[in-house]
Amino acid sequence: MPAFRCAPFPASIVLAMATVLAGCAGPAPAPRPDGLGPTEARRAVTALLQERVPDPAGWATDIHAALATLEIPSTVPNLCAVMAIVEQESGYKADPAVPGLSSIAWKEIERRADEAGVPMLAVRAALSVDSPNGRSYAERLNAVKTEGQLSQVFEDFIGMVPMGKRFFGDSNPVRTGGPMQVSIAFARAHAEARRYPYEVNDSIRREVFTRRGGLYFGAAHLLGYEAPYDAPIYRFADFNAGRLASRNAAFQNALAVATGLTLALDGDLVSRSSDARMGETERAAMTIAGRLKLSEGDVRRALERGDEASFETTALYERVFAYAEELDGRKLPRAVVPRIALKSPKITRKLTTQWFASRVDERHGRCIERLGTLVRR
Repeated sequence: MPAFRCAPFPASIVLAMATVLAGCAGPAPAPRPDGLGPTEARRAVTALLQERVPDPAGWATDIHAALATLEIPSTVPNLCAVMAIVEQESGYKADPAVPGLSSIAWKEIERRADEAGVPMLAVRAALSVDSPNGRSYAERLNAVKTEGQLSQVFEDFIGMVPMGKRFFGDSNPVRTGGPMQVSIAFARAHAEARRYPYEVNDSIRREVFTRRGGLYFGAAHLLGYEAPYDAPIYRFADFNAGRLASRNAAFQNALAVATGLTLALDGDLVSRSSDARMGETERAAMTIAGRLKLSEGDVRRALERGDEASFETTALYERVFAYAEELDGRKLPRAVVPRIALKSPKITRKLTTQWFASRVDERHGRCIERLGTLVRR
């Protein structure tokens, strides 16, 4: 009998059939995220923190969860960036104690009373009223040790006592908190823009003073934005001075070269004062607007984008750097640590953003060395 031979299928048909069969097998697996896997990240961080902090496994879980829910890879540098800030700001305490906090709180109340023209005798009478937990506000103020405790006293005082509204309105004077000392205003704005991954107990403000919430919002503030930096120290400076402050300080440096004027390299491109006066950066930019072939409106609109990554694409940014580099005969840095003196009732010595960023950068380097060794085992 004659043998029958099947004609070969064209390659295109074979490929199409393979594609169909692969589709029938089920959806393709999600791509593996960059960085360490969940188990590896938690194991390494737990080992690093072992015998150094209480509940190292809990810290490791919440640090990894913060990065994972923010879709930030759990790389060794990213994990260490979060841990370096935590170590610097709180020493791994979710709601760290602040020395002399009760005295600081009373001074703030006295300042507000003086501004409002209210005698402290009347203020103390209002504070002698029992608060929702049965103790008077004055007793609670005298006993506060942490910002979380103080924040809750003020929240109760504002909500329950008429004088509290008069002094503070809806603005609790405790503005930062938690293990990374993140801004509560930032946390609220972030929670409005992106779903918070945990159940909210009472308020976002209170979540900041928890380990999980403080780490989540702190990681978002530190790593959750694009920045043109070639070294982590600039992110650490931004954490202290505001997002993209290091980039903006570099722009101010270039603007100073272009104009010959001395400018504060603080990263603030427009005036924050309530009287709408033009700040020194804007005034300096206006002096060379004509040479840069820009209108005053162009300058103002560009500077108002100083909190955005898109500022780097504006004609003002590009032309200031091009003009300054032509004058100076060299390439100028695109990131400069802002020169800001840190001021707060909690700070009792002269500190700067440079000091903060350098200290965190040192911790970051040591962490990378130790964590990298643990990962390679």
